[in-house]
Amino acid sequence: MTTTASATVSFALNGAVVEVAADHPHLLSALREELNVTSPKDGCSPMGQCGCCTVLVDGKARVACVTALDKVEGKEITTLEGFDDAERDRLARAFAAYGALQCGFCTPGILVRTKALLDDKGPDLDRKTAAGRLGAHLCRCTGYSKIFDAIEALARGEIPAVELPAGIGKSGAKYEATELALGDRGYIDDLRPEGLLHAALRFTDHARAEVVSLDTSAAAAAVGVEAVFTADDVPGELRIGLIDKDWPVFIPVGGRTSYYGDVIAIVVADTREHARAAAELVDVRYNVLKPFTDPAVAVASNENAVWGLEGNVLSVSKYDRGDFDAAYAVSAHTVHETFITQRVEHAFLEPESTLVMPGGDGRLRVYSGGQGVWDDRDQIASVLGIPSDEVVVELVSNGGAFGGKEDLSNQAQTALASLLLVRPVKCTLSREESLRLHSKRHPINIEIWAGCDEDGRLTALKARMLGDSGPYASVGMKVLERAAGHASGPYVVPNIDVESVAARTNNPTCGAFRGFGANQAQFAMEGVIDRLAEKTGISGWEMRSRNVVEPGAVWGPGQIMDEGSAGGRQCLDAVKAHYDAALAAGKAVGVGLGMKNSGLGNGYTEVARAVVRFDDDGTVEVRHCWTEMGQGVHTVALQVAVEELGVDPASVRVTVDTTRELGAGQTTGSRGTLMGAGAVADACRVADEAGREVGVDYEGRYVVDWTNALEDGAENPIIHSTFGYAAQLVIADAQSGAIEKVVAAHDVGKAINPILCEGQIEGSVHMGLGYALSEEFPTDEEARPTNMTIRSLGILRPKDVPEIEVILVEAPQPGSPYGVKGVGEIGLVPTAGAVAAALHQVDGRWRTRLPMGIHDPVAS
Repeated sequence: MTTTASATVSFALNGAVVEVAADHPHLLSALREELNVTSPKDGCSPMGQCGCCTVLVDGKARVACVTALDKVEGKEITTLEGFDDAERDRLARAFAAYGALQCGFCTPGILVRTKALLDDKGPDLDRKTAAGRLGAHLCRCTGYSKIFDAIEALARGEIPAVELPAGIGKSGAKYEATELALGDRGYIDDLRPEGLLHAALRFTDHARAEVVSLDTSAAAAAVGVEAVFTADDVPGELRIGLIDKDWPVFIPVGGRTSYYGDVIAIVVADTREHARAAAELVDVRYNVLKPFTDPAVAVASNENAVWGLEGNVLSVSKYDRGDFDAAYAVSAHTVHETFITQRVEHAFLEPESTLVMPGGDGRLRVYSGGQGVWDDRDQIASVLGIPSDEVVVELVSNGGAFGGKEDLSNQAQTALASLLLVRPVKCTLSREESLRLHSKRHPINIEIWAGCDEDGRLTALKARMLGDSGPYASVGMKVLERAAGHASGPYVVPNIDVESVAARTNNPTCGAFRGFGANQAQFAMEGVIDRLAEKTGISGWEMRSRNVVEPGAVWGPGQIMDEGSAGGRQCLDAVKAHYDAALAAGKAVGVGLGMKNSGLGNGYTEVARAVVRFDDDGTVEVRHCWTEMGQGVHTVALQVAVEELGVDPASVRVTVDTTRELGAGQTTGSRGTLMGAGAVADACRVADEAGREVGVDYEGRYVVDWTNALEDGAENPIIHSTFGYAAQLVIADAQSGAIEKVVAAHDVGKAINPILCEGQIEGSVHMGLGYALSEEFPTDEEARPTNMTIRSLGILRPKDVPEIEVILVEAPQPGSPYGVKGVGEIGLVPTAGAVAAALHQVDGRWRTRLPMGIHDPVAS
């Protein structure tokens, strides 16, 4: 006799008995897709490696995406929606008050775990225990320090009041902090309009292959499928791109795939599971070709790596000043070394998601988490073959980005499906699809020669860089340009010769990522500084002190540094006492000093706009042009409005969409704080001058139009308008090399919100330690990525993060709003160099390749 499995599963959800279909792949799917319970977030299902979907099962914390439905039959499931109001308020207030969340995507899961820990440990719950028990959770934004602060406060029962910041320079809760903490402020995948269809992408099976034939009939006939669309259905341009229009949204028959993330088709169905199953039925026949995986081989080849593009050199950036050869020849001490940096995945917690629906006004409405919604709009319109004003893109603050959401991901394909079907369509990537599709941090090989005199003052520097940019441009040419410009780090070098090449290969596309080329370049430069210090017989700190840029110094490509450059020395001085104390205590110590521009620079005219509007109900609406992705740009806009208008922070509402022409390109390079603050402040000034009338859009602008491109040939070009500086001290055990503490002194010009600024720095140190020690996104000989799970990426977990002490330095930037410089980009620029110096003190070996924990670990 056989038994038939039940078609439904019953359990109690937040106190009420519910029945769900038994065919869901896991509990998370049942909660989100059938019951519309969205506080548990889907960051990696079904991997179970990020913790965003944590719920309580009979009071115990469980990861919902690896919990089978038959295991919860008859059990009690509790999500944040089911916590009592007092508990919800207490948890949310603690995390908001301590700045323990940024993008907020991971926070609901962490709050659930925190409740379970508090129920178990009560007032005995301490920082160390919390760190160990949060091992199932990943936070890419905060570095965990402020999460531990909030948990300890909860254990003590000391929950401060949550207050929005009162103005510039005041600490306060992040905009929408409590809503984000509880999972009440939805992300795109939480939106569920009436009549919604779901889409899935069919990716290529090979990194480099001619598409010989394509058969969609089986997919089209599959259960629940509404339509299958390919390149043949695109009415407009097939290729998109932020700079070069070279990235196909679909590879057609007769075309050629160029990396493992290329898209062949989009399948639309009644459910996400039906769309995914049908996408696998799209039959593609190929003529497989050997991919280019080595950038040096690609550059030397006469064969084109990428379909439809001529040559394998994306860009060359170069400059020279003085006479390197002569200066190097007479230098008292010289170094010649090659440094190798790795490809790295952003690992933002929210996978890419797009919702598109027909608007009642005849325009297509796109809900995007991209880093530049006006760029999104224009590229989508070009693919659809319609005017830009027929597309409205509304920003939905995303669950992290770090540069990885600048390029379009699935927005154009989803918009095409919605346009053709005249239905709402949502496409949400799985974690594996996200890893395949979006751009990565550039791996760069840097050969470098440097010299100094007998006192340790730099005399000459030569660098030759080769970066693997993958097949499509993205912003790869700008990353390698930025690496070239920052080759000398924050140091004065009178004779310099730099060339930086971006190569096209069939490896994953590389583009923007926090630091934008400065990390790679300055890992090499910091290594040079420490080697020359040893040859000169002085400390690493002293070597940096003798060479750091100061006002009036000539830097890099020839820029004469302004008063803002005083921040470099101030950061170095800020860590000196910690440096001396750690050495006296017998610790292994490494110091790193970094600089990073804010804004685009390089001759680009940057115009940011903002609108202030006073509504009948007393609300002050602030519209700006930047993407909120955890860094706090909405909070900056609020604080500027409060500062300039003298209004109650609770009356300010912040909005970003393309209904006004405010666009200023991508939210990248710490531009949001610098230029956003300037534009909002100007809009407030315009409103004041005009009398603050109700219902009027008061527009302000902030413009940077005085920089020069490297190729302009000016003797003393202004390559960038603004630079931030940071000194980081890495303190390690002298025997094991285990890192015990990081002291991070960061010059931010002006800390708009000190507690949120500290959180940005702590998060970037966490990311920097991963970059230095453990994170890597390699590919095999077929250009196929090999680390395709969250855990395999090597991101440090809570228990592995050392103590981080932040020192805020404020050396105002002349001419910038409030003296600000930004903080997001500079955060991990000095970290890898400081780690390498500390490890050298442990075992005497110089490190040249990242990540050091994989390629050159301390011997146990």
